[in-house]
Amino acid sequence: MYLLGEQPAYADQLINRLQGIPTQLLEGLAPSGATVRLERTDDLAQELPGNQLFIIENGLLHSLVDERPLFYLQEGDLFGLRQGIEFPTCRYTSEEPLSLVPYTRTEVFKHIYASEVRLELFVQYLIGHTALLSDALARLKQPEIRPATGFQHFAAGEELIHQGDEADHVFIIIEGHAEAYVDGHKVGDVQKDEIFGAMAVFTREKRSATVLASEPCTVMVIPKEQFLSLTQSNPRIAHSLIESMARRIDLLNKEVTQLRLPPAE
Repeated sequence: MYLLGEQPAYADQLINRLQGIPTQLLEGLAPSGATVRLERTDDLAQELPGNQLFIIENGLLHSLVDERPLFYLQEGDLFGLRQGIEFPTCRYTSEEPLSLVPYTRTEVFKHIYASEVRLELFVQYLIGHTALLSDALARLKQPEIRPATGFQHFAAGEELIHQGDEADHVFIIIEGHAEAYVDGHKVGDVQKDEIFGAMAVFTREKRSATVLASEPCTVMVIPKEQFLSLTQSNPRIAHSLIESMARRIDLLNKEVTQLRLPPAE
């Protein structure tokens, strides 16, 4: 198995070692049939019986998890272990000829478990692949939110932020509902999962509104430096903010329009 994208320093050495393990595991066990040869495939699992494992004798097999390329299998890799458990969708494709040597799945496991040496090799094989995938996950994972203040709880009527204060944090309502006021006049609602307090962080100005809990609230408090870093590394946060601000601007425009309309006769 070889992961797509940036590889850790130890990856090549580990991958080369893992490539040789399946052959050692199956040493002394006869194949269950003739070599399977395919010119190409869009979904290899659909073309092979489910009770067999295969050693890739020749060719390259690409793996797509939820239709996103993640890794590929090459000569010496073992294919067919993902059976019997509900895993995320994984599709194996190849645009080139493949040669696969088949082995009966149950016989493979009996053969492995009959020898402590082979069993230890099999454990090393699984742990090695887990290490590679874990490293890939760590490289893809967004920075973790670690609020300096943590989660705060507010009773109905309490202030979450106060108009005129310095903007040192951004907030997300985890549970509850709040309302925003400017100079004592309600200007909007803050819903569950909504990010608020970000505008003053971006503009570096003081708070332009007071936010009061209209019911008991649990709020996540994120330091502004960390929040700004997250918006740069996670486009989904920026997209959520744009949507929220667009809704508020739309509501304000409607309110201004209503104020300008002549009174009904």
